[in-house]
Amino acid sequence: MDLSQIISELKRERDRLDKAIAALNGANTQRTAKASTVKVAAKTPVRRSHLTPQGRRRLSEMMKRRWAERRKRTTGRKAA
Repeated sequence: MDLSQIISELKRERDRLDKAIAALNGANTQRTAKASTVKVAAKTPVRRSHLTPQGRRRLSEMMKRRWAERRKRTTGRKAA
């Protein structure tokens, strides 16, 4: 293969890649512009679930039992 032919093929490939990159950059700026306007328009207040004090206490007791069981299992394995 001739060196000049290799160079010309590489230049064609570079031009093709430059066009593809430019097209993707153009699509990306359009997409981000649309996304930013949609995000602003669709912004809703954050809703949090609130636990009652009884629910919080119940959850705390359940987690304490869970961790106690886990500690029992790990100490039993070490002793064996």
